[in-house]
Amino acid sequence: MYRKHAPNVVSDWLVSFKMRIAVPTIGNGGLDEAVGEHFGRVPTYTIIDEETGSVEIIQNTSHHMGGSSYPPEILYNANVDIMLCSGLGVRAIRMFEERGIRVYIGASGTVRDAIEQWRNGMLQEATDENACRRHTFRRGKK
Repeated sequence: MYRKHAPNVVSDWLVSFKMRIAVPTIGNGGLDEAVGEHFGRVPTYTIIDEETGSVEIIQNTSHHMGGSSYPPEILYNANVDIMLCSGLGVRAIRMFEERGIRVYIGASGTVRDAIEQWRNGMLQEATDENACRRHTFRRGKK
């Protein structure tokens, strides 16, 4: 069962839903791949399907990489429910919110580490207030 609108708090109840979780990555190493630091400019996204246990790696075909879409659109089209990343800007947060994808920031290490950090409540839900400061020039823009 996939849930597009999960509660604000990561809890046992939330984790019990079977979701598709995406992590921006720098390669094709699956669960052992490193979390990419700039979610929009990573070469790949690793998607974990908690219902089936499958791990899927998709290419970043966004305009950042010469394509024509934005990362939130790519992940929405891949049926992602949760995105775990190091950080991101306000505009990206809003794009994910518009698509019903929950974003948690502060992820580090490998994909496996990021998922454990999220499950243990160590990641913060992304908001305008904790958006990446390198992207403050985008505040107020959509």
